[in-house]
Amino acid sequence: MPTKSEVAQSTDARTRADASFKKEERAKDGAKAMMEYLANGRMVRERTERLRALRLAKEAADKNKKAEPAAKPAASKRERAKV
Repeated sequence: MPTKSEVAQSTDARTRADASFKKEERAKDGAKAMMEYLANGRMVRERTERLRALRLAKEAADKNKKAEPAAKPAASKRERAKV
């Protein structure tokens, strides 16, 4: 039969092992959270870059469209009546 000191030592060892395990789990969780944070930041930057490129292309197309000479406006009813 184990003595009180042996039981105390066993309990103390188990407590230290549990604490060590929890510490390792926290470290793993922290590393995982950091990886997710970095991946999310990378996705945001890529999406922002893509949207910026689309916006700039649209602005350039709009600018070119405005630069083209406008078609001759349709004659009004008065102008057509004069002819």
